[in-house]
Amino acid sequence: MASRQITQEQQPWLLENGDPKRLTKEARHGHGRSRTAHGMSATSLRKKSDHALVSRVRCASLRNVLVNIQEVILGTKLSILFPAIPAAIIAHYLGLGESWVFILSLLGLTPLAERVSFLTEQIAVYTGPTVGGLLNATCGNITEVIIAIFALQSNQIAVVKYSLLGSILSNLLLVLGTSLLCGGIANIGDEQKYDRRQADMNSLMLLLALLCHLLPLLFTYTAASPELTAEPSLYLSRAASIVMLGAYFVYLIFQLWTHRQLFEAEEEGEGEGENNSAEEEAVIGFWSAFAWLAGMTVFIALLSEYVVDTIQDASDSWGLSVSFLSIILLPIVGNAAEHAGAIIFAFKNKLVPLCVLVAWIMGVKMDLNFNLLETGSLALAIIVTGFTLQDGTSHYMKGLVLLLCYLVIGACFFVQRTPLNPNDVPNNITLKSFTDSVLSA
Repeated sequence: MASRQITQEQQPWLLENGDPKRLTKEARHGHGRSRTAHGMSATSLRKKSDHALVSRVRCASLRNVLVNIQEVILGTKLSILFPAIPAAIIAHYLGLGESWVFILSLLGLTPLAERVSFLTEQIAVYTGPTVGGLLNATCGNITEVIIAIFALQSNQIAVVKYSLLGSILSNLLLVLGTSLLCGGIANIGDEQKYDRRQADMNSLMLLLALLCHLLPLLFTYTAASPELTAEPSLYLSRAASIVMLGAYFVYLIFQLWTHRQLFEAEEEGEGEGENNSAEEEAVIGFWSAFAWLAGMTVFIALLSEYVVDTIQDASDSWGLSVSFLSIILLPIVGNAAEHAGAIIFAFKNKLVPLCVLVAWIMGVKMDLNFNLLETGSLALAIIVTGFTLQDGTSHYMKGLVLLLCYLVIGACFFVQRTPLNPNDVPNNITLKSFTDSVLSA
């Protein structure tokens, strides 16, 4: 009897009826071996909850609420940042300063982004790996999507481009570099290996995206005047965005159905397999997870609006360029789970074509021309990453080089001073200045 009671206390709490129960093996079948690196990205931020005290509450409804709060709000190491959410709202309504609203909103978005990843994984336990993978792909970047939508509504196209570019660069260099550096130091005497097939496929997708970004940029230099290529470049960008989105949907089919075995996380031992199995068990109910996800999306939308409205004032107050704030700070917040987990999964470029098409629907003329400096940084980041992953092995030196590349790019945008409205400066000023200096020499 005592043994049975201990076993019951160890079971995860599923909170639809306020009573503890456990998912059956049939309900979890197929999910255990299908967790990709992207799905496990925020595991390092999770904290195990002890329900011994909560289990003494006799009221089922109250016990349900308390366990939900314990798992969702207190179940992350980033819970200390949740007070920044009401602080940002109070600062906004009291007019305490735009820069304070900006930094508090960024701090508040960090745990919200990580909790969205957690909630989508909880829902995936019930829906299975395929629907869970689609849900993760849809909601995994919800913070960046909402920020982009508010920026488009304010016609701040530069902020959208910078934040999306920063998301790609941070995942290619910062996240991957951190993963290789920490993994190499932790296993300094061993050679780490990974499946080259995943890296090759992701590299091909990134090269396709780079081609779609380069063509609108190069297209602007094919005519004597940039005004002659403005409209055609916009049409080209929209066509390229449709191509990239189509490629991404095919990539989802490739990853979740036809070649799912290439992306499954490998289990290295029986003991580790038991630990993974424990992590796969849901700790909150299906509808509870959906309710929490909806509520957090509302707060993400509110704080994202604050960020967009105050980014220019924060830039002026701190003496930092908008490009630096958008490329370095915003992606770190939007990708909190990936950065903390240090995962090797860098396909983030799917958001860029989506924003171009959303802007088209909203009547905003956003194209894929990220200008010479931004596109060049993206190209070099993809090339460096491709060389890093080509042999299927890793060590700390590779991670260090990637981090140094990210540091140099960050320094570049730190010293850059450009207006928020890209129309104030001709797109080809950098290339023409460089060409004129070469010809005059």
